[in-house]
Amino acid sequence: MRTTIPLHSNDEARTVLGVADRNARLFRAAYDVAITVRGGELVIEGAEEGVAAAAKAAAEIMRRFRASGHVDEGEVDGILKGGGAGGAPGAPTLQEREAVVKSRMGRVVMPRTPGQHAYVKALVEEEVVFAIGPAGTGKTYLAVAMAVRMLREGRVKKLILCRPAVEAGEKLGFLPGTYEAKINPYLRPLYDALFDLVEPAQIRKFSENDVIEVAPLAYMRGRTLADSFIILDEAQNTTAGQMKMFLTRMGEGSRLVVTGDITQVDLPQPVASGLVHAMNVLRGIPGIVFCHFDKRDVVRNPVVQRIVDAYERHEGDGN
Repeated sequence: MRTTIPLHSNDEARTVLGVADRNARLFRAAYDVAITVRGGELVIEGAEEGVAAAAKAAAEIMRRFRASGHVDEGEVDGILKGGGAGGAPGAPTLQEREAVVKSRMGRVVMPRTPGQHAYVKALVEEEVVFAIGPAGTGKTYLAVAMAVRMLREGRVKKLILCRPAVEAGEKLGFLPGTYEAKINPYLRPLYDALFDLVEPAQIRKFSENDVIEVAPLAYMRGRTLADSFIILDEAQNTTAGQMKMFLTRMGEGSRLVVTGDITQVDLPQPVASGLVHAMNVLRGIPGIVFCHFDKRDVVRNPVVQRIVDAYERHEGDGN
């Protein structure tokens, strides 16, 4: 079977096919179809079922490109895995998704997979949200994006981002410099997300006025945080005591998000993870929602999903 879809521009063609036809290879792997561009049209060839599904996915990619001007390879991979109009039954369509915010480059930030869609819905509706899953699933980035949105809308007055200062299996020893210089590497991933969404000059202004605060978890002790959007990242590296301390900082009018990956705990043995402890203690408590991600929600470079798969297989074999 063969079907064609009109293209509006060469940029659309490049977006669908990908750099060096990488996306075309993803289409072949997902649907067993050949996808090319001829005479201003996208041409899809293969078995009837695969062509129909690939056409829906390609149309979704083009709709997103027309809406935001950019669709990256990870987003294409998410669509082909079931996060787009051509995906699995019940997967939310583009129209059903809620755009969270625009990045500094004008890209629309929105959930790409059904798991991310449920997460964004929880961020909108719930006071306390736990996001648990592997790297690359957008746990932290979407939380920061929602925080920026609520800050811009005046729904919160302050954005607080924090992380436990735990070394990832490395003993760094003595480092010269001020305390701020020493803790900055631990907080850099939060800054990266923030700088992707907010102009640097605006971040500096907000930081000077204490509207945005990026700090290690230890700075939270003894505080009550009202009218704030509070994010704890890498929460698998908290102790049970630290987690309880953090959760009880929440004041009136605040939202609290806890993100982490329980497969990458860097605490020294036999210290138990505060995130795992909280999952057991708080499940079923009204006002608290747990969102679980898996490899299907990975939206980084597609090779990240293959890395997650390989480690899961290795651990499943007991090696």
